[in-house]
Amino acid sequence: MTLTLEKSSHSTLTLTVNGEKHSFMLGEGPHEVASSHTLAHTLRERLGLTGTKISCDNGACGCCTVLINGKAVQSCMLLTVECEEKEITTIEGLGDPVTNVIDPLQQSFIDHTAFQCGFCTPGIIMSAKALLNENPSPTRDEVKEALSGNFCRCISHYHVLDAVMAAAKKGGNQ
Repeated sequence: MTLTLEKSSHSTLTLTVNGEKHSFMLGEGPHEVASSHTLAHTLRERLGLTGTKISCDNGACGCCTVLINGKAVQSCMLLTVECEEKEITTIEGLGDPVTNVIDPLQQSFIDHTAFQCGFCTPGIIMSAKALLNENPSPTRDEVKEALSGNFCRCISHYHVLDAVMAAAKKGGNQ
């Protein structure tokens, strides 16, 4: 996915994150968003959405993966100002806000013990969610390919593959 940076003449920036609109003043002040801030930084430091992790901070590990307009994107490689008028979904936005029930994919990760320390798990789940949104019945090889940008040092990736495949069988893209 290629995004282009457009200079904004606005002094505010509006983001839609997990279905909610958030407006920020652009600038260098303590409660503002600088034009140099990454989306990962803004999600964590301005919105308190700490499920999005920052690890390598250069797009190599996938821990910061979020969905933008349904596509998996590494938020440490994207400037916040590039995200205006886009739908951003973080791990916190996957569950049902009315019932507080977690997403079937998240439940599948629990059921298959597809996490250990949990640091990289949100990014892996978001990459898997993007795949299931696009392809509700992927093959195991398609899951491997979709998750190839996510790096974990703790777990057996077989557990992750099993969790994603089980979620797909149960309709985990809902």
